[in-house]
Amino acid sequence: MSNEKSSALEVAVSFVIGATAGFVLGILFAPASGKETRQKISEEAEKTGEKAKENFDKISKEAEKGIKVVREKTQEGLDAIREFIDKKKEEFLKRGPEGLPHDNPKA
Repeated sequence: MSNEKSSALEVAVSFVIGATAGFVLGILFAPASGKETRQKISEEAEKTGEKAKENFDKISKEAEKGIKVVREKTQEGLDAIREFIDKKKEEFLKRGPEGLPHDNPKA
């Protein structure tokens, strides 16, 4: 699952980089004044920044969900361990001293 998320991230980043590079090259080779070109580049950089922020927010939310799941599963595991220990403790106390291994004087 983490490979799918990292692949999606790589695709998203590659897309943004490719779109930005294509736009900048298109603007640079288009017949326009320097002022118009700078304005277009500035606008596209702002749009790209917004898209990057949106993607970062999406990825952050997914990471938060993943962390929440890990915490829940960890807590479930700890609860299961505590339950197991309590059960074994009760069994041990019910058996009393006769449930203890005896020392072997020959050893």
